[in-house]
Amino acid sequence: MDTYYNPKDLNKFAEISEGAPELWKKFNSWYTEVFKDGALSEREKALIALAVAHAVQCPYCIDAYTQAALEKGADLEQMTEAVHVASAIRGGASLVHGVQMKNVNGKLTM
Repeated sequence: MDTYYNPKDLNKFAEISEGAPELWKKFNSWYTEVFKDGALSEREKALIALAVAHAVQCPYCIDAYTQAALEKGADLEQMTEAVHVASAIRGGASLVHGVQMKNVNGKLTM
């Protein structure tokens, strides 16, 4: 079955370097540092990344960070909870933008 997002394309991510190898090198260096243990563990960072992947709806990232979270010791319960946190934030962000709608409504219906 063909899909818009081909799972095999995730393995081609580094090919984006062909257009700007120095920028890719800098990105890759920074990216690698971001995911190392620090104030947050690698497992915690993988769970955050998984949640963000769902919030920004990136299928490649969902695949990659599900795998990363599992490799770092997360379980299905933790990953599912992270997805619910992302969903709650995304839902709340949609709702809070309702204030903008109310502001415009108030201006236009006075």
